[in-house]
Amino acid sequence: MTKTILTTQDVHKIYGEKTEKPYEALKGISFSVEEGEFVGIMGASGSGKTTLLNILATLDQPTSGQVAIDGKDVTKLRPNQMADFRSQKLGFIFQDFNLVETLTARENIALPLSLQNAKPKAIKVAVELAAKKVNIEDIIDKFPNQLSGGQKQRVAAARALVAEPSIIFGDEPTGALDSNNAREMMDALTDINSQGVSILLVTHDPFSASFCKRIMFIKDGKIGDEISAEGKSRQDFYQEILNRLGTFEQ
Repeated sequence: MTKTILTTQDVHKIYGEKTEKPYEALKGISFSVEEGEFVGIMGASGSGKTTLLNILATLDQPTSGQVAIDGKDVTKLRPNQMADFRSQKLGFIFQDFNLVETLTARENIALPLSLQNAKPKAIKVAVELAAKKVNIEDIIDKFPNQLSGGQKQRVAAARALVAEPSIIFGDEPTGALDSNNAREMMDALTDINSQGVSILLVTHDPFSASFCKRIMFIKDGKIGDEISAEGKSRQDFYQEILNRLGTFEQ
């Protein structure tokens, strides 16, 4: 039986609700992500996708509604519980890599476990396993300034993986990459996903989105449409995304 990893129920987000002109960024978002799914969220600038990602990633709180990850209602966690939950259950890949320049790739990958006070031996094993999963064993003792953009993003992917999170969130992870490195990055995420890791990707890029198994389109703070890659080639799915974006952003 498939396990549900993430559920949102009627999530609203209102900014400045006590002012004369409150702004409702999210208007009742409800969806779920099953274990092992690779889900994309697409939408134009200002559609609410970044607000939604920040709430799912526990970096912001909804005004109302519920978000459950791995069976736990994260909207009810206290700040110290939230930090622990985030470090143990969630992985993050950002557009600008967010690597610490003074640490080697190995040390960057180890950071989530170091923050959890894991034992050095356990960290070493986990880091090497994560590096192997994204095929960067040969560069893990280099510093970020010695790496290409694609290699940096793979280091970031390994760091997201290292604590064996319930779900990985990607925020435009190919946004700073050229087309070759973007393809490499999406291939790496596909490999990670094929090992049963759930991924939720926010992107405006149809090429990156075409690697997902399901795409939700967000417009004016609501999920307006959804398409699935099931039974389609990646090229056909890419074309469907392009067609849908053409009608959706009218």
